[in-house]
Amino acid sequence: MLFCSIKAIREETKINYTNYIIPFIIGLVLIIGLIKKVDVFNEFLDGAWENIKVGVQILPALIGLMLCINMFKASGATEAISNFVEPLTSLLGFPKECVSLALIRPISGSGALSVFESILSQNSPDGFIGRVASVLMGSTETTFYTIAVYYGVTKVKKTRHTLLASLSADFTGFIFSALLVRLFFY
Repeated sequence: MLFCSIKAIREETKINYTNYIIPFIIGLVLIIGLIKKVDVFNEFLDGAWENIKVGVQILPALIGLMLCINMFKASGATEAISNFVEPLTSLLGFPKECVSLALIRPISGSGALSVFESILSQNSPDGFIGRVASVLMGSTETTFYTIAVYYGVTKVKKTRHTLLASLSADFTGFIFSALLVRLFFY
């Protein structure tokens, strides 16, 4: 009984230092700015203005990409492709429920997040399917979005091997998400 009350007192008085990280970094930036005699506020405003310009430059690519993503999802293409590749994915040990996530993840982060949420609501987050979906979300990238944004800003027209290399990395993440979950948890 005494041990429990001592532990409770320690928990109540425990300081959560993570709440102080952001204010510490901001204070550190201000102190370094004072030492180096830099007008930190004007530098902040210049950086914010540059980011607004970049946002305006990439807006047409983002609108086009969002339109394509919504058309792809609304057409039912993800379900048709999922059913088509299901024999291959079951052979590889990849759960059928995660195929739609694997298809939408390279295209859209927010679309993948909604598919991920539906997978977790229909299956246990601690089950095989939930863990594969979680590892897949953490080990893959929104490839088409990233390429569109970065190459759109830098005005690069020829992506050369970027798309093939990125999709290969995504495919590797898909396959190994199932393999590693099976290896480490089952």
